[in-house]
Amino acid sequence: MSRYFTKDHEWVDVTGDVGTVGISDYAQGQLGDVVFVDVPEAGKQLTKGADAAVVESVKAASDVYSPVSGTVTEGNAALADDSSLVNSAPETDGWFFKLTLSDPSELDSLMDEAAYASFVEGL
Repeated sequence: MSRYFTKDHEWVDVTGDVGTVGISDYAQGQLGDVVFVDVPEAGKQLTKGADAAVVESVKAASDVYSPVSGTVTEGNAALADDSSLVNSAPETDGWFFKLTLSDPSELDSLMDEAAYASFVEGL
């Protein structure tokens, strides 16, 4: 499994041609307490960089962008019952959706964990 990050603070874990997407710990910290998450339904086609989900916190509502293109296979149903998973476990149980990658070469434009850590330090 490999993890990649965007400059918009989404992450994607990739195993084979399946990606699991969420927002980084840094992003959840900036949002504050998450009160609602709207994740895409299975079958939805997503394009890299396009709106994929919405997260609402006590501070603001924010769009979550798809880090890669593909077809959604599963939205995280647990977030409907407990959106605070995004705060307590943003990079594990608080994932947003899974998708089948349509163009794995898109991963080449994303950051690895070390590059993302350096990016966040510069903010």
